[in-house]
Amino acid sequence: MSKITLYHNPRCSKSRQALALLQENGIEPTQVLYLQTPPDAATLTTLIKQLGLSRAHDLLRSKEPEYAEAGLSPQSSDSEVIAAMVRFPKLIERPLAIRGKRAVIGRPPENVLQLL
Repeated sequence: MSKITLYHNPRCSKSRQALALLQENGIEPTQVLYLQTPPDAATLTTLIKQLGLSRAHDLLRSKEPEYAEAGLSPQSSDSEVIAAMVRFPKLIERPLAIRGKRAVIGRPPENVLQLL
């Protein structure tokens, strides 16, 4: 079985809860501190597909100040949204858990258990 990768922000309570749930189930995921090491556009495009999202905007934290700074709106194109997430990784919804070709958004944190 493939390893789980967790796009993680240690300052986020939901992200910490998702990590704890995985660890309680004997899984030590590879942690990607995405604010320090942001994913590139190709990685984000793949993640959006793995998550089964119909558009990139569905992966955004639209209440962050960077959303307005990037000039985004619900009508923004996928390429505009992905470029903004690369520039402002804080806009990426968290946590994200990936195993093989499957991925889930850890909101609620229990969603990560779908990958076990």
